[in-house]
Amino acid sequence: MEVKLLTYTQHPQRVIYAAAKQCYSKKDAAAIFESSQRESEAAISTFVKGIMARGHMSPLEHVSFTFAVNGISRACSHQLVRHRIASYSQQSQRYVDMESFEYVIPPLIAADAGLKQKYIEAIEAIRKSYTQMKNVLQAHKDLDREAINQDLRFILPNAATTKIVVTMNCRELLHFFSERLCARAQWEIRAMAEEMCRCVQKVLPEIFSEAGAKCVSYEYCPEGDKGCGRYPGR
Repeated sequence: MEVKLLTYTQHPQRVIYAAAKQCYSKKDAAAIFESSQRESEAAISTFVKGIMARGHMSPLEHVSFTFAVNGISRACSHQLVRHRIASYSQQSQRYVDMESFEYVIPPLIAADAGLKQKYIEAIEAIRKSYTQMKNVLQAHKDLDREAINQDLRFILPNAATTKIVVTMNCRELLHFFSERLCARAQWEIRAMAEEMCRCVQKVLPEIFSEAGAKCVSYEYCPEGDKGCGRYPGR
C-alpha cells in the first residue's frame, strides 16, 4: 500500500480563519483573508484551534486534501467509497487489462504457510482462467478490448489491487478517521487511514493532531462490549 498526499487547499489555516470570521463580521471573507496576511501564524493557529474547541465545524469544509492511494484491494476500496462526502477516481477494470493483476494477502492467511499456499493457488487459478477466456474472446473479431474486459472482470477477486484518487474536506476526514481508525475497523482500511492521518497532521496539526477513533472524542466506546477496552462502553 502506498498513500501520497497530492495536493491540498492553499493557505488552509487562513481559509478556515476567513470562513469562520465572516460568520461574525460585516466584512466579506475575501477581505478577511487578505487582512489575515498581517496576522502572525501563531495567532491564526490559535484561532483555528479555538473554533475546533467550540465545535464550529462548517469552516473546515472549505479546505480539502487529495490523496493518491495505490495497492489497496478492491475489498478495501469498496469500503472507502461508502464515505459519500468525497470525490473518487478509480482505476477501471473495464479499460485496463487485468491479466497481470497484483493482489493483497490478508495477514491471517499470510501467517499460515499452508493457507498462504492455497490462497496463492486460488488466485493463480483465477488468473489462468482470465487469460484462457480472454484468448477465446479475442478470437471473435467483432469484440473489442473494452467489451472483453468488462465481462472478464466478473471473475476477478476482491484481493485484486487498485489505484484510486481520493479528495475529502477536513470535516469529512475527521469523520473518516473517527470510523476507520477504530480498533474494530477492518485492518486494511485502518492502515490506509493511519497513513492519510499522518499526511494531514503535518499540514494542519490544529485540526488533526488529536484525530482518532470515535472514542477519542466521546471518551466512551460506542461499540459497547465489542470495544477494544481503551474506553468503557455505556
